[in-house]
Amino acid sequence: MSGFDVLTRGDVLDSALQARDYLVGCGVPGALAAKDPRLWGRRAVDHSRLGWLDLPFASRGLLKQVDGMVAEARYSGLDHIVLIGVGAESLAAQAIMEAHAPALAGGGGAPPGPAGGLTVLDGSDTAALAFALERLDRTLVVLASKAGVSLEGDAYRRIFAGAFRERGLSEREIAGRFLVITDHGSPLHDFARQCGYRIGLTDPYLPGHFGALSAYGLVPAVLAGADAGRLLEEAASLVPSLAKDEDNPGLLLGAVLGGCAQQGPGGVTRDKVVLREPGGPGALSAWIAQLLAVGTGKRGRGVLAFEPPGGKGGFPDLHGVSINPRSAAQEEADTSVWAPLGAQFVLWEYATAVAGWLLGVNPFEAGSAAAQEAEDDAATLLRSAGPGPLPTGRPVYVEDDIEVHADFAWPSGADLGTVLGGLIASVPADGYLSVLTYLSGDFSGRYLAPSLSRAAGRPVVYGPGPAYPHATGPIHKDGPGNGAFLVITGDPAPGDTLAAHPVPGRPYGLAKLQLARALGEVRALRQRRLPVVRLHLRNPVEGAGRLIEAVRAVAGAGPRP
Repeated sequence: MSGFDVLTRGDVLDSALQARDYLVGCGVPGALAAKDPRLWGRRAVDHSRLGWLDLPFASRGLLKQVDGMVAEARYSGLDHIVLIGVGAESLAAQAIMEAHAPALAGGGGAPPGPAGGLTVLDGSDTAALAFALERLDRTLVVLASKAGVSLEGDAYRRIFAGAFRERGLSEREIAGRFLVITDHGSPLHDFARQCGYRIGLTDPYLPGHFGALSAYGLVPAVLAGADAGRLLEEAASLVPSLAKDEDNPGLLLGAVLGGCAQQGPGGVTRDKVVLREPGGPGALSAWIAQLLAVGTGKRGRGVLAFEPPGGKGGFPDLHGVSINPRSAAQEEADTSVWAPLGAQFVLWEYATAVAGWLLGVNPFEAGSAAAQEAEDDAATLLRSAGPGPLPTGRPVYVEDDIEVHADFAWPSGADLGTVLGGLIASVPADGYLSVLTYLSGDFSGRYLAPSLSRAAGRPVVYGPGPAYPHATGPIHKDGPGNGAFLVITGDPAPGDTLAAHPVPGRPYGLAKLQLARALGEVRALRQRRLPVVRLHLRNPVEGAGRLIEAVRAVAGAGPRP
């Protein structure tokens, strides 16, 4: 695909055209193309925060620098890239690899690629870690973060360093197996220098959620075999249209997002969007969701993205966006967006900036410290617990090895269905339900979303912790504040030795770290007085099955009145 277009229809079209005319009348397209920070107030945005508009061209120099590193890695037999990152730092690289997967696998008539692939570790599953450790002799570890080393980053770094050491590598050889991508002058920059790791530095003023075409997105993907040159060409082909008042797909998409998120004539705010991809939800949809969450989720406003299983139904405050649909005529979505991946990145970044302007928020701020607060709380819990158990609190009651943790007592004789029904009843009429899973198996909120949506009569969003709440935290905690949250934790699955094994040099293992992260997130949500229930599965395999049955039973009772 070489072209790009945005088509919309129905009520969404009316809102978008009004918003686009207003944007043009205010001179937004020209000012944004000129990187004029005064769009958001004289002192609100620094000029350098708009540097993402230059990345389709500026990052070509980055690729030349990476070429030598790729050649060295291949010469050393390192063709498997492990990316340690939570949130925006990993999602863009994943999306690039998904787009290039057929070529790398030799599909479509292309020769097999030279790479062993990309494995992302974000703290959500030990299966990915086990896969990477099996390929240790071929592995180069990339640690990506704009700030310091996260709890997960520290744990994974220690695990890989210990595994390399057991293979007989010297400390110098171990340092050569790590590449750190971070901002110049960040705490991680200093840490990497002390360890002797290779370092790739980025612009500290570049917003992380607008950095898909920076080193954070490109370097891991290039090392894994992706063609980033083509990606930048795709992005550059879109840039000239972004200065136009007409035939500007980024302006129209931003008008759709921002126009719908404002209250319409009927008093309805369509601030929720369902993202559809032809092959099902992928990393691009996840990247768009975090971009919208961080870029617009501020000051009680924001655009929240859903995946189809949780967004079925005729919800008046939700509209659908289809990404690269095969046929517009067969699409049920309100808006369709066609563009190759490189252009998709710039298109959505531009649209998010425009939507933020319409909503009166600064899209380039990283948001509040909500995500960092939850991580700091988890770190405090781990330090206080030492080698002992975490202070999880007493459950309200236990049913079939499923612990129920809530702030309020349930009536005598209550069952799991009563708990779920109570949480569903707490969802506002314009709100949503969020399912966060902190488990090491393959159980996902996807299995619960359709039934919960039917029961609540509202859309459901879901994702694994800590990656999903870290990536989308601003919209949940600083946005409209109309979410209710089901947090699912569990003991390690039988035979999951990696989850229970201690992290080298730390008094905890990955399972304990994951539970601490969940507890920190629950506390952060409750501090904002958001309804939250935590279910802990003592037996994660059987407990997941019972939970699915309980949710289906609640849905069978029909939606709430």
